[in-house]
Amino acid sequence: MATNNDPTVIPMIERHRCDLPETNTSDAETLTEEAVLSFHNISYRETVQSGFPLRKKTQVIERLSNINGIMKPGLNAIMGPEDGSRSLLLDVLAARRDPCGLSGDILVNGKPRPVNFKCTSGYVPQNDVVLGTVTVRDNLEFSAALRLPLTITRDEKRRRIDEVLELLHLDKDQNTKPRCKEVRKRTSIAMELITEHPIVFLDDPTTGLDLRPMTDIISVLRRMSKKGRTIIFSINQPQYSIFKFFDSLTLVASGKVMFHGPARDALEYFTSAGYNYEDHNNPADFFLDVISGGFSDILDTKRDSLEADKYEELFERQYQVTGKLANMYTQSPLHSDTRIQLDQLLGEQNLERSSALETTCVTPFWHQLGWITWRSFKNYKGFPWVTVIQAVITVILATVVGTAFRVLKNDCIEVQTRAGLLYLLTVFQCITSVSAGELFVIDRVRFLHEHSSGYYTVSSYFFGKLLAELIPRRLLPSIIFTLITYVIAGVKTSMNCFFIMIYTVMMLAYSASSLPLSIGAGENAVAVPTLLVTIYFVFMLFFSGLSLYSGSFLPKLSWIQYFSIPHYGFRALLHNEFLGQNFCPEHNTEEVSRCHNYVICTGEEFLMIQGIDLSSWGFWENHLALACIMIILLTITYVQLLQVKILEVLTSCGRNFLQLFK
Repeated sequence: MATNNDPTVIPMIERHRCDLPETNTSDAETLTEEAVLSFHNISYRETVQSGFPLRKKTQVIERLSNINGIMKPGLNAIMGPEDGSRSLLLDVLAARRDPCGLSGDILVNGKPRPVNFKCTSGYVPQNDVVLGTVTVRDNLEFSAALRLPLTITRDEKRRRIDEVLELLHLDKDQNTKPRCKEVRKRTSIAMELITEHPIVFLDDPTTGLDLRPMTDIISVLRRMSKKGRTIIFSINQPQYSIFKFFDSLTLVASGKVMFHGPARDALEYFTSAGYNYEDHNNPADFFLDVISGGFSDILDTKRDSLEADKYEELFERQYQVTGKLANMYTQSPLHSDTRIQLDQLLGEQNLERSSALETTCVTPFWHQLGWITWRSFKNYKGFPWVTVIQAVITVILATVVGTAFRVLKNDCIEVQTRAGLLYLLTVFQCITSVSAGELFVIDRVRFLHEHSSGYYTVSSYFFGKLLAELIPRRLLPSIIFTLITYVIAGVKTSMNCFFIMIYTVMMLAYSASSLPLSIGAGENAVAVPTLLVTIYFVFMLFFSGLSLYSGSFLPKLSWIQYFSIPHYGFRALLHNEFLGQNFCPEHNTEEVSRCHNYVICTGEEFLMIQGIDLSSWGFWENHLALACIMIILLTITYVQLLQVKILEVLTSCGRNFLQLFK
């Protein structure tokens, strides 16, 4: 362990009781800063469906097969070809995969891995999920505020942030937004180092980086491992300058272990087995070439094309080599030594296997809500040009609409003109609400990572996003359009009616926005919500337009009105605007008498033709309906956020259960 004078040290302070993976045990001696992760007979199966929707075939594929190993404090690298095995093994060890497909035991310091292991260990995904619209420091402050207990003072959190920024060479970029790949990767790692968890997982942390930043990141991880942390990461073909830092190496291919042990012994292990290693070759490249079956022996690089039988020969050799290497490892002294250590850790205890997933947070709901609202609001401010362009377009559109209705204004058709203006206002609120479905869609990957890591609960995330992003996005354009249109059109209404109209417009806007939210929050609804919501609003607005001229819904289709959000909003606007209005004052009687068609002089007369109740209930029943629709749809949205991962677990468990009876 380094001394306190070392500027790269991140001091270990007193942890919250759920900050350590050993908190599910009663043995106080196991609550140490170091952690040893061991995995015993790990296998992982996935259920895959193929074929047409009505004739799908279900197949269970074994992705990992009987994998054993130990990850101790230090740099533990997982390498392998691009077949998904190395990232899958990392995710399984980090509890980031569906546990229903998992068999075997994973222990931390000889104790069962707790169900909230995802919250008590660090995990850096391959695709960085840092927020690019806020600064590097803002991202770190968000992580520290939600993942560190409230017992830690603000000064202590700030000091820890400063140390991590200096450690990852981010101190010069702390007030800039993480836009480039290198800064995003460093920021993503820094957010996990803030918590000082004893185990940190990283999925290909060097992907897409040049040699210099790649070496810097591995050097930082090396220093962290020297301070007692267990660093476990997957990596693809590292340079020798990086490979020489590895303490432990695990080679996996086709779901099987080819080698597991000290990295310094890997080269001797393969050369002693008869594989020829050239001095100028990179050990990492040599290992992958051996595992892949020796591409150079099959592929003729001087030829421009390859016959189909060459590819078949390649795949066949790779399959044979993988099986041969896996058998060779199981019979090696390295495997025997590992089994002895695993048996000592496992002991004679009977482990209770649990497939339950649990997310625990160290901060209360209101604290999470405040920080999510703060970050969401800064994210909204991070797109100033989008807001400005939206406002400019809204102003231009409102000006055009208001001018058109002012020109067309006529005492003979005043009622129809004003009703048409309200209908257009309804159309604007519905159409502009279609894009609200992106609120949770574009943030889904970040939400899954942060929620699984214990940043916040689903409820605090849900309400925080609504308060900080949905309300401003819908409030600004709705008020601008309504205000400008009514002022230019010259509509005469009382101040009381005007504010009630604004309230009605907002109820309509938020009810309409809740529909795309309820569809867009689903896991498999990324590509369809905009189309479905647009079709719904076009269909419902068409029938609302028919009712404006026919006086009511078509008799056989009257049931549609109960499912129409525009219908309730339009009726409420009509009731508020026309009740008590007189469109034929005495000084215009002569002018009105010259109209060829029948003229509606009072608002009550028009409302009765539309079949609208003139009482107060006739107005507020529409608001009640909009409120109920909004609550129901937002509840569906919330449930879908809850089920983004729960549905995967339940579906997989159900499939595995059915396999028992086949």
